[in-house]
Amino acid sequence: MAAPLRIGLTGGIGSGKSTVAAMFAQRGAAIIDTDAIARRLCAAHGAAMPALRRAFGDAIAGADGALDRDAMRALVFSDAQAKRRLEAVLHPLIGAEAQREAATATSPVLVFDVPLLAESPHWRERVDRVLVVDCSPATQIERVAQRAGWTRDAAANVIATQASRATRRAIADAVIVNDGLPLSKLDAAVESVWRLWRPLPQSDVEQ
Repeated sequence: MAAPLRIGLTGGIGSGKSTVAAMFAQRGAAIIDTDAIARRLCAAHGAAMPALRRAFGDAIAGADGALDRDAMRALVFSDAQAKRRLEAVLHPLIGAEAQREAATATSPVLVFDVPLLAESPHWRERVDRVLVVDCSPATQIERVAQRAGWTRDAAANVIATQASRATRRAIADAVIVNDGLPLSKLDAAVESVWRLWRPLPQSDVEQ
């Protein structure tokens, strides 16, 4: 049996990356969502919480025992060392869980949804193709500001900490520009990538 095609999907906050991931899932791809993995690790009794408490103190946990994400976001924005300590705890755990999910997936196409793929060189080595969902910072801010609990300033702060558009595009094998695209055209762009990259059924290969 051929190894599955491993696609790394990335894009800045508000780019529409999660929507693109859902469109791949509709086509039969297995989605390995590293943000979802991180949320599980940081939930009450999550596997990352003991190490996070040791690194940052008990105050970093909310009343329910889960990571206080707002407090952690504020801390890493103000302290580069805190960001590195957070990544040192989370990244190995996320990587191990992503590989576990990949090993149990049965689809011939695995999509690794990794927001910080461009910032994590080891991810480029783990995937066969990189797809970047790209849009302007103004579009990102507009979309994120519509989410509950977010402001335009908060969105701009996150964008400033992420890789630049040029950095993401430099590692891409394909780019979907999602500025003002209606869902139908975004889906058509995903279909084009799907047809280009998906493995042929074995019966077609043998003909």
